[in-house]
Amino acid sequence: MTGTPHRVSDVMTRAVVAVSRHTLFKDIVERMEQWQVSALPVLEGDGRVIGVVSEADLLPKEEFRSGVPDRLTQLRRMPDLAKAGAVTAGELMTTPAVTVHADATVAEAARIMAVKRVKRLPVVTSEGLLDGVVSRGDLLKLFLRPDWDLADEIRRDVVDVLFPAPVEPVHIVVDEGVVTVTGRVGNAASIGVAARMMRGVEGVVGVDCRLTAADAG
Repeated sequence: MTGTPHRVSDVMTRAVVAVSRHTLFKDIVERMEQWQVSALPVLEGDGRVIGVVSEADLLPKEEFRSGVPDRLTQLRRMPDLAKAGAVTAGELMTTPAVTVHADATVAEAARIMAVKRVKRLPVVTSEGLLDGVVSRGDLLKLFLRPDWDLADEIRRDVVDVLFPAPVEPVHIVVDEGVVTVTGRVGNAASIGVAARMMRGVEGVVGVDCRLTAADAG
């Protein structure tokens, strides 16, 4: 897993459990429990994603089990009340599904999850067919990159590019994802740029840039 930026295809899960629009409520719950997932894609025909059914879609059945709520709650929670009486994935699902393509960057997937407030995204082809699933946990895999891998990328894509002829050797140490860079370089202007680029390397937890410049004094 080297090089920046990483794509959804680098971290997504390809073996995916899904349901059809006719799958019954209890079967949905059983599959979530069996596969330890919080949401399932709903497929139609040859594998086209038509929606997603999540734990949030299932909970109204329990929430409103005791009966019909007051009028104000009915008005505010009309969609949830409808789901409380639903028995199939087609009636329960959220549609259209919020999806992402395999060639999207990990940052783009994270942004979609944050904006749409979802924990998992079906990964679809250009035809809308299911290709996999990416979760919040999958996106965090980037922070499992080995320290040596991060150091190699920083050396190759940052230090060697900005400081091809340093005044003194530039040393890069990465410990648990935290980067420490020391050395003396040709000019001060590039040091801030280097620090920003290092922070942008996927998997980096923090940066301690101790570079000094020959033209600073």
